[in-house]
Amino acid sequence: MAEAMAEKPEPQSRPTPLGIYDKPSAEGVTGIEIAALILTAIWLVGAAAYFLLAGDDPTGTGEGLRFLITMLAIFMPVAMIWVAATAARSSKVMREESQRLQTAIDAIRQAYIAQNQGRNVADEPSVARKLDEIAAATRKTESALATFQSRRDQAPAPQQVAAPEPTGDQPALALGTSAEDIAPPLAAEDFIRALNFPETAEDEEGFAALRKAMKDRTTAQLVQAAQDILTLLSQDGIYMDDLRPDRARPEVWRQFAQGARGRAVAALGGVRDRSSLALSAGRMKQDPIFRDAAHHFLRRFDQTVSAFTETATDAEISALSDTRTARAFMLLGRVAGTFD
Repeated sequence: MAEAMAEKPEPQSRPTPLGIYDKPSAEGVTGIEIAALILTAIWLVGAAAYFLLAGDDPTGTGEGLRFLITMLAIFMPVAMIWVAATAARSSKVMREESQRLQTAIDAIRQAYIAQNQGRNVADEPSVARKLDEIAAATRKTESALATFQSRRDQAPAPQQVAAPEPTGDQPALALGTSAEDIAPPLAAEDFIRALNFPETAEDEEGFAALRKAMKDRTTAQLVQAAQDILTLLSQDGIYMDDLRPDRARPEVWRQFAQGARGRAVAALGGVRDRSSLALSAGRMKQDPIFRDAAHHFLRRFDQTVSAFTETATDAEISALSDTRTARAFMLLGRVAGTFD
């Protein structure tokens, strides 16, 4: 056993990125081994003296049994002494290893925290660039909408333009006849799509419908009024996509188009979001610009939708009621008392 302990290899070095958890210091014969050697020597000397001085076995027991008992009595305590010594040394080594390991873990944790802090600082420009890209995309969408619109408070001055000469197959228009007068009527599908506005900057169908709607004077005025009021509502964090109003039957919309007001058409005020209603009501009372824009929008919606329902089917009216413009009407109509 002593030879096996002597041939036990030394612990190998355990390098770490921080160089803290290093090879434990090599120790020679420690106090534990010295104590074990002393106890072993005392026991062996005592056992030898006992058996040498004891003489012959008075009970006549056989020599074989006596030899076995002698070996057990001598070497069993020695083995227990060295087992205890080995356990004590292992316990000491484990405590030292635990202390070094804890130190290494603390150092790695501190380095990790410092590295993350440095990485966050380095990532700030990247986050800023992402935010700038999002803002640029938003401005691009607003600019795309603005290209098809003109402000309702700035009417262009009339200009006298010479009548164009007829060329090719293009018919000559009589004086006073504009392109809007001979343009085909706006399709119901394009009308509904325009009132919902394009979903994203890449919504080509939505922009196409919006361009067609802007060529119709009445629809263009409603689209402009709707965009103005939606922009004002967004300043208070009110977005039509967040609203989930109760839908009214097409018959109720037709009654509204025919002039019914109050409780007869109360189902149109299907917006139940209390925060949106409270914010809109407070803005209506305190902000005259918001109030004027809201009333202008309600008038335009009333006039345009009343004409639309004369020829629209029930399915088209239901689709209209699900647009962003219709949701804004439901919200502001409740605030303005249209359905009271």
